[in-house]
Amino acid sequence: MPTSMLVQKVVSPGGDTSWTVVDECFEPVEPVEVYLAHLEAIERSPNTLRAYASSLRLFFEFLAVRGVEWDAVGLDEVGRFVSWLRRPGDDVVIPIDTSVSARAASTVNRHLAAVFGLYDFHARRGLAVAAELVQWRRGGRGSYRPFLEGVGGRSRKAPRRPVRLKPPRRLPETLNPEQIMLLLAACEHLRDRFLIALLAETGMRVGQALGLRHSDFVSRDKTIRIVPRSANANGARAKCRDEMAIPVSAGLVRLYSEYLFDEYGDIDSDYVFVNLFASPVGRPLRYSAVAGLVNRLRARTGIDFSLHVLRHSAASEWVRSGVPIEVVSKLLTHASVTTTSGTYVHLGVEDLRAELIKAGLR
Repeated sequence: MPTSMLVQKVVSPGGDTSWTVVDECFEPVEPVEVYLAHLEAIERSPNTLRAYASSLRLFFEFLAVRGVEWDAVGLDEVGRFVSWLRRPGDDVVIPIDTSVSARAASTVNRHLAAVFGLYDFHARRGLAVAAELVQWRRGGRGSYRPFLEGVGGRSRKAPRRPVRLKPPRRLPETLNPEQIMLLLAACEHLRDRFLIALLAETGMRVGQALGLRHSDFVSRDKTIRIVPRSANANGARAKCRDEMAIPVSAGLVRLYSEYLFDEYGDIDSDYVFVNLFASPVGRPLRYSAVAGLVNRLRARTGIDFSLHVLRHSAASEWVRSGVPIEVVSKLLTHASVTTTSGTYVHLGVEDLRAELIKAGLR
């Protein structure tokens, strides 16, 4: 039977939240602990730390079943880990029972990202691990380049992760304007209506909205500033590196003003979204409170949605309306245009039909 491991939440004396993996004796798994501490030091979000901890817990439990030390792993063991993820069971042997649900390719790839990140980190610290486990590099914030790479006019293409599944291409889930109007009409409070309208119009992440301060809302210019802050009292994370100002409509500005006048009143807080109808009044609104709002709106409207679907809906509408992908990427605060185009630049059958009609071919 596999060694029982747990993903453990860690709260520092200052209130910062992190995550680690502990064994059956509740002792931290040292190589994972060191790696997650590094990710925390370079300001990865608590949600990212939790996701990586969950992935590495699975990997170390898998190694315990096979009796393999983590620093003696090669690509063959990683391949077996992928098979185990795709068809999990009580042992590492793939069960014949087809009722056991397999993890999606995208989920397996997320687990693999954590595994290869762990080995990449420890290899840079001088640990001797299998070379094929560290011959890859990520782009974006976590990327690194060897010293003097590219000197002499030649740059080498960074190797790709050696094990990766190809997930099926899926169109992002979206809502149509009528469904969004139903959600707005189902909101009992102006605060909730303003939040849904804000997310639907701007494509903002919910963490970005929950971290908003009144100083970020510049009504006269009809703009909102998204400011990355690591110490929000409600744990909200903007998930962007740089401050970004995005335009909003006059209607959204009016809704904001109405919310402040009719509900917010004289509450002493610099946060835009706060508790108004539950204790403690005035405390910045938390993710859990917003999840409760989503559940209530689902029950009232019969619309199965998440707040991230509002982001997808806004972005898809911009792309369909001809907004350049570079502009869409900026509005979504993506670090790379590639992320935006990979998610939104693929058309469904109705989009194809509309383009043919526009060209006079239907």
